[in-house]
Amino acid sequence: MTWLEPILLTIVTASTPLLLAALGELICERAGVLNLGVEGMMIIGAVCGFAVAHTTGSMSLGVIAAVVCSMIMSLLFGFLTLHLLCNQVATGLALTILGLGLSGLIGESFIGEPGHKLPQLELPFLSELPYVGRLLFAQDALVYISILGVILVSFVLFRTRLGLIIRATGDNHRSAHALGYSVRKVRYGAVLFGGACSGLAGAYLSLAYTPQWTEGMTAGRGWIALALVVFASWRPLRLLLGAYLFGAVSVLQFHAQAYGIALPSQLMSSLPYIVTIFVLVIISGNKQLTKINTPACLGKPFRPDR
Repeated sequence: MTWLEPILLTIVTASTPLLLAALGELICERAGVLNLGVEGMMIIGAVCGFAVAHTTGSMSLGVIAAVVCSMIMSLLFGFLTLHLLCNQVATGLALTILGLGLSGLIGESFIGEPGHKLPQLELPFLSELPYVGRLLFAQDALVYISILGVILVSFVLFRTRLGLIIRATGDNHRSAHALGYSVRKVRYGAVLFGGACSGLAGAYLSLAYTPQWTEGMTAGRGWIALALVVFASWRPLRLLLGAYLFGAVSVLQFHAQAYGIALPSQLMSSLPYIVTIFVLVIISGNKQLTKINTPACLGKPFRPDR
C-alpha cells in the first residue's frame, strides 16, 4: 500500500480539473448549448487566478478571480450564440483561440514566478488514518467542491423542477417556450455555470496541480472534458467515473517511467488523447444509446417567436 497511495493521490489531482470542466459543460449541453470554448475559459481562469493570487497573496481571491474571468468569457459566448445566433461550433472554437492568445498576453510577466499552493484541508484524526487518511481527508477545497458538485448537479437535474426545465430546454426548446419558460435565460444560466466550472478547473491547474503559470498549461484538458460529457452519456455520476478513469490514464506515463517501463515518452504523453478517440469511436458505434441520451436540441439556435 505504500506504493499505491502516491499513485492514487496523483490520480485525484489529475482528475479534478477534468471533472470540474466537464461538469459545467454537461449542464450547458443539457440545456441545448454546445460550448467548445472550454479550453479557452480554462486557461483564462488559470492565468487570472494565478495573477491575482500572486499579486495579492490571497488564494481565495485568486480562485474568485478565475471564476469571474471565465464567466466573462462564457458571457461573451452566450451573447454571440444566444442573442446574435452565431454558429455555436465556430464561436466556441474562436473562444478557445481567443483564450489561448489572451492568456499568453496576460501571463507574460508571470512566467517563472513562484506560486502558492492551495492549502490542504486536513481533518483531525481522520487524515492520519493509514492508507485512506491522506487520500480522503487531506485534500484541498477544490477537490471536495468537485465531488460535491457532481452530487448536487445530479440531484438538481433529476430531482428538482429546475432540473426538469433545464432538460426540457435541451430536449425541446419550442415546447419549453410554449409552456412559458424563457429558453434564453435558462441557457444563459447554463452557459455562466459552465464558465464558472471552467474557471475553477483553471484555478486548480495554476494554484494546486502545478502552482505556477506556464503558457498553454491546460494542454488540451478542455477537449478531454468535452469528450467526457459524451463518454458519460450526459449523466453526472458517470462523469465522475470517467474523469477519474481519464485522470488515471494521464498520470500513467509518469509512474510507468518511474518504474522503468521502457516506452517512448511521446507515446505515453499521447495516451490520454488516444483513449479519448478510442472511447468516442466506441460510443458512436451504439447509435441507439447515443440517440436516447443526447439532448435533441443540442447546438440548435433558438429564436423566440413572441
